[in-house]
Formats: sequence, C-alpha cells, structure tokens
Amino acid sequence: MTRELAIAITIGVGVLILLGMAWGWRRRSQRDAGLQAPVGDVGGEIYGSFHGLYVATTQHDEPLNRLAVKHLAFRSKVTATVTSAGLNLIMPGAPTIGIAAAQLVGTGSATWTIDRVVEKDGLVFVSWHINETTIADSYLRMQDSNPTAFLAALERVLPTSTATGI
Repeated sequence: MTRELAIAITIGVGVLILLGMAWGWRRRSQRDAGLQAPVGDVGGEIYGSFHGLYVATTQHDEPLNRLAVKHLAFRSKVTATVTSAGLNLIMPGAPTIGIAAAQLVGTGSATWTIDRVVEKDGLVFVSWHINETTIADSYLRMQDSNPTAFLAALERVLPTSTATGI
C-alpha cells in the first residue's frame, strides 16, 4: 500500500465518522424538537449564586440519554442562581434559563453522566419538568462553589422536601 492510499483511506474513514456523528445529532435534535427550556429569569429573593460548569441534560433516571434541548444542548460555564421562585441558569452566549419552583422535582449528587466522570458525588443534578410528560435531569459541576451549599439552597425551593435524591 502506498503512502498516498493510506492517507486517503484515513481521511475517508475520518469523514465517515464525522458524517455519522452529524447524522446522529440531527436525529437526536429532531427527536427532541418539542422540548424547550424555559427562557427568562424566574425572579424572587436570591438564596445563593453558584459558579461552575453546566454538563448535560438527560432523560430522568437515564444519565446516558442526552436531550438536545435548545440552549441546554452543549457544555458551558454556568452561574446557577437559586431564588425563592426557582433556579436560573446563566450561561455565556445564551439566554437565562429560568426553572420555576413548581417545575422542580428533586435534586441530588451523582458521580457520572454522558461523558463526564468525576469524584464521588462531584456532580449535582436537578430534576425538573421540561413539559407535561417529560422529566429531565440537568447536571452541574460546581467547581468554583460549594456543591453542598448549592444542594441546600435548592432544597429550600423544592415543592416537597422528600423529593431530594430521587
């Protein structure tokens, strides 16, 4: 095999892989087209503001099934502000995502999701109603803030205190 043929085969395989990835993301985006993150600040008295990384949003209790929700499809830095009215996720280049307290289902700690594995309980997840029939889990990595304080603030706004750790 000549060097040129080996290079051509490698490039061809790379292109096929990229096309497969694009096709998969397009299918996932079509599947989740009806899911919309709530845009806009929920307001209320601020209980705490926490900085870290937004990791992913998945189907509830399916941490390997990513949802392609507009404004929540990709990893980003995040400022999560917990208020008496709910949770605001502020990410650079995207509108504020405001999850009202009535939409919140529960919260807890996790060690892994999609493509992120961290130390034990290094991720915080927030379970919330994305629409009438779908519950989503959004994962955050509080690198620059105290995850325990973030969980405590979230528990203050949950509709029921028994929903923690669902």
